[in-house]
Amino acid sequence: MKLGQKVRVCQIRDRFSSALNDKVGEMGTIQEFKMTDGSGIGVVVAFSDKTSSWFFEEELETGRR
Repeated sequence: MKLGQKVRVCQIRDRFSSALNDKVGEMGTIQEFKMTDGSGIGVVVAFSDKTSSWFFEEELETGRR
């Protein structure tokens, strides 16, 4: 994964915000990377509705179906 790449949210792991769950299936663009808990890297994804959120890499898939 790299900055500017298009990704699709394929699952949400361990977070139960309804707004975040609504992003499953949506495409977004990788905006930045961040440390999550000292052992992993999160991916900040921006969406067309001008919102953004961070995800674990395994919650995202690259390319289009």
